[in-house]
Amino acid sequence: MNRLKGKTALITGAARGLGAAIARRFVEEGATVIINDLNVDAARATAKSLNGSGFAANVADSKDVARMFSDIAKVTPRLDILVNNAGISGLEGRNDNNERLAKFVQRAEAAGRGETVEPDNGTIETTDEEWHRMMGVHVDGTFFCCREALKMMTAQRAGAIINMGSIMGTFGRGGGTAYCAAKAAILGFTRSLAHEVADRNIRVNAIAPGWILTDMTSPFEVMHPMLAAQTPQGRIGEPDDIAWAAVYLASEEAKFMTGQVISPNGGWYMSQ
Repeated sequence: MNRLKGKTALITGAARGLGAAIARRFVEEGATVIINDLNVDAARATAKSLNGSGFAANVADSKDVARMFSDIAKVTPRLDILVNNAGISGLEGRNDNNERLAKFVQRAEAAGRGETVEPDNGTIETTDEEWHRMMGVHVDGTFFCCREALKMMTAQRAGAIINMGSIMGTFGRGGGTAYCAAKAAILGFTRSLAHEVADRNIRVNAIAPGWILTDMTSPFEVMHPMLAAQTPQGRIGEPDDIAWAAVYLASEEAKFMTGQVISPNGGWYMSQ
């Protein structure tokens, strides 16, 4: 308790899922939270349940992000923690997800048996719009929010930024090249920014989650048994597995941690 007492934290994409789980744990540890989401009603509803504030903004739009930070500055003079959690899977709004994912599982199973598998044409089939949307939400969104947050954190000579990467940004996976590229870019940006702002007592780290049960991963349900079997701990992760990692990185317990990536993934991928 009280590991974040007196701190103010902004979590993007936090009306539900991982962001909401992080916000709840932050509040339990004494922080005041600001919830961002595309939907203002959803942001305010989650914020109200946590005695925080809710703001809507499209993180992929630099002007919208600047407007949101201007509004936040009217509510609080400080921003101690930024969690860049907003993200998309790329499957939103598609009506062929089950078919596409079933083929992925079939290819994986066939490869495991040493059989010839049909080509994975994920990159060929990715449109310009899909590519730019993936980069916009993940990479641009992380950059835009960091840029605005740093204006506040530089003035106060302190802060902690947590960027949400993924095991897919380190491991990579065919069929999801846009997502993997976006998450890899976030990890590189995290390390570079950590060097840039270390002398201001601002720490920048990343979390690279494994497979976690959330609304965003629910379209992958057909793959869950296979993914659990591939994970040494024998299960898919829960939102709290990521929330507690965020609490650590935001707290003084991690005061000597910057430019690092921690990856709660049950052993699915071991990078160090």
